[in-house]
Amino acid sequence: MNKAIDTALMQAAEATGSTVPAGMAAYWMPFTANRQFKKAPRLLTRAEGMHYWDDKGRQILDGVAGLWCVNAGHARPRIVQAIQQQAAEMDFCPPFQMAHPKAFELAERVAQIAPEGMGKVFFANSGSEAVDTALKMALAYHRVRGEGTRTRLLGRERGYHGVNFGGISVGGMVGNRKTFGLAVAGVDHIRHTHDPVRNAFTVGQPEHGADIADDLERLVALHDTSNIAAVIVEPVAGSTGVLIPPQGYLQRLRDICTKHGILLIFDEVITGFGRTGQPFAAQTFGVTPDLIVCAKGLTNGCVPMGAVIAKNAIHDAFMSGPEHLIEFSHGYTYSAHPLACAAGLGTLDTYAEEGLLTRAGEMQDYFAQGVHSLKGEPNVIDVRNIGLVGGIELSPLAGEPTKRGFNVFLDCYDKGLLIRTTGDTVALSPPLIIERSHIDQIIDTLRGAIRRAA
Repeated sequence: MNKAIDTALMQAAEATGSTVPAGMAAYWMPFTANRQFKKAPRLLTRAEGMHYWDDKGRQILDGVAGLWCVNAGHARPRIVQAIQQQAAEMDFCPPFQMAHPKAFELAERVAQIAPEGMGKVFFANSGSEAVDTALKMALAYHRVRGEGTRTRLLGRERGYHGVNFGGISVGGMVGNRKTFGLAVAGVDHIRHTHDPVRNAFTVGQPEHGADIADDLERLVALHDTSNIAAVIVEPVAGSTGVLIPPQGYLQRLRDICTKHGILLIFDEVITGFGRTGQPFAAQTFGVTPDLIVCAKGLTNGCVPMGAVIAKNAIHDAFMSGPEHLIEFSHGYTYSAHPLACAAGLGTLDTYAEEGLLTRAGEMQDYFAQGVHSLKGEPNVIDVRNIGLVGGIELSPLAGEPTKRGFNVFLDCYDKGLLIRTTGDTVALSPPLIIERSHIDQIIDTLRGAIRRAA
């Protein structure tokens, strides 16, 4: 039956002029131009350190840490051994009314590197799930405190908070509204911070734009403080073009939230675990939110896992009433999965032993020089950077937005470099083990691709 279906799909593809290699018809790929990919597949078969290898044996420099997540580099021995040992010891532990030792150990280790006062960790399985967890946590927190009218959630234009309905609702991406409609009701958005007129080609944090945070006051006046539960923002917006917060912006946002009793949530799925030069961007920018969402670098991308790090006071507000009752009715079958916890502990050990959580701060000046050397290349209209994350924005081809960026992506891959493009912006977020020679190779390869895409 399956073979017959596969044959029928292949015949249908051929009838429409598509050529799908044998064995590739069944897999519907995520966030991928499926038809283009299956005509010219890009298959990775091995990874180690800073590199992948494809099915033809070519070595490919990883310029995006897999997908913003392999911060310690690939195939790190401590992490591999931890996963192997855990799989042999215990494959699964029910997370409801039961637990295993590594869940508590990992939570303690995460809390130790989190901003002061943020000592409670709730585990999910991805950044998307962690976002929804944080939103539910915010709503429930106000209810247990007797402020149940606080049900409105605020996001930011050009924000990305994963793919679940809560995340796409507070997120500010036009494509999600076009494709999926209203999603969750009761959501509004503050202005984004991107100001290319005043801040183009800024090295590090832009000088202009702290006042953009005052847009939150507009929404407070519109909806009233008594109805607003939380504001969620990425300290650095990654998937909508590597947008760096202006100097003073996050602190002003923090002050307004504090003034009105609104919870501030930082989505650090991308920025967490060393990407900006500190364990969390909250520490890099000196602003402590009420909740931090993290994932990706938590396990070095080896086993899916996400988490919400909460201020102690938020957790403690739930700890009332009869002790036999569940305080927060939320969780997942795979919350604190034993293999994920083992991977997380191996990852944190690797970070600590090699000083990787602060290494981006040591490498950021050389990295900044490299990405900003692309100013003046054909169609480069802005360059943005912080820590070991960079964005090179290209002018779109007339009538074909995203195509120039995609052409650069394909060209770089052909020349042995993996990058990420979001629209017509090239995003770089290499593993934190990167050396200067790798930065040179990334910039040289990218420069050539940009010139050829002109």
